[in-house]
Amino acid sequence: MKILFVLTSHDQLGNTGKKTGFWLEEFAAPYYALKDAGAELTLASPRGGQPPLDPKSSDPSAQTDATRRFAADPAAQAELANTRKLAEVRATDFDAVFYPGGHGPLWDLAEDKHSIALIEQMIAAGKPVAAVCHAPGVLRHVKAQDGEPLVNSRKVTGFSNSEEAAVELTDVVPFLVEDMLAANGGEYSKAADWAPHVVVDGLLITGQNPASSEPAAKALLDRLRGA
Repeated sequence: MKILFVLTSHDQLGNTGKKTGFWLEEFAAPYYALKDAGAELTLASPRGGQPPLDPKSSDPSAQTDATRRFAADPAAQAELANTRKLAEVRATDFDAVFYPGGHGPLWDLAEDKHSIALIEQMIAAGKPVAAVCHAPGVLRHVKAQDGEPLVNSRKVTGFSNSEEAAVELTDVVPFLVEDMLAANGGEYSKAADWAPHVVVDGLLITGQNPASSEPAAKALLDRLRGA
């Protein structure tokens, strides 16, 4: 199993002057779930190199077994510090792709032509695409082979409007994930705020929030194993 992780390179939280990036739990939990299952992982980002970490995901309250394992894993840290440039990776080299969230992807990956093309090529080749929390935002401009939005008539989830309101960033983000998925024809569902919720619709696997990141990775494994 060769799995590509695509992380954000965007570190500015709108015009607030605050930093954002990827959410540590949403990278670390899937990283270890997939690596421990024997997958060969490759990390990429639009700019390559070290992706920006959302500083809030380093708060003690946000730590989990997976993030603590990552903090004690120099090899994984080195891998993260040297992501490949997204423009240089090819869909043909991978069996699946996983997008960790954090607010960063709403600004760069949602609009990135290489990311959009990658997802379209993966789906067209019958390969699964997984995204958690804010990362379903990367599906914003992705089209199915019939030219319709990829999420049209598909069951999906992602960071909910109520969760965005809870972190007080509704008026900061460029778009709301829940609203975008619904506007593109997605059949959006959610669980209670911060509760795990993963939706699988064919090759598309989406998770609602940080708590959904490891279950989404396990759903991806099941898909790859033909379960």
